[in-house]
Amino acid sequence: MSADARTVTVKLLDKEYTISCPDGVEAELLASADYLNQKMQEIRRSGKIIGLERIAVMAALNMSHELIRSQDAQRQNIETNLRRLGQKIDQGLAHKEPKESHENSSTS
Repeated sequence: MSADARTVTVKLLDKEYTISCPDGVEAELLASADYLNQKMQEIRRSGKIIGLERIAVMAALNMSHELIRSQDAQRQNIETNLRRLGQKIDQGLAHKEPKESHENSSTS
């Protein structure tokens, strides 16, 4: 463990784990562990999966799926916003072009 690392104890399904993490990110680690613990408890309560390792793997897969869906939604949102911005730019340029061509023809 490096000098700038901290040791944090997290609890997952009533079992404690001691984890090393960089200094200053302890709160993020604890929040992540709490979220993981909630997901693992949901899976355990469903009664469909038994065993800590299988529950952990299923929780990881579910959380990965959530992340991928969130990233996809965010990408689609960005693309939509970029299209709208492009349309606004095109509209702004379309309104400006006739004035410029009129001004250029009157000065010739």
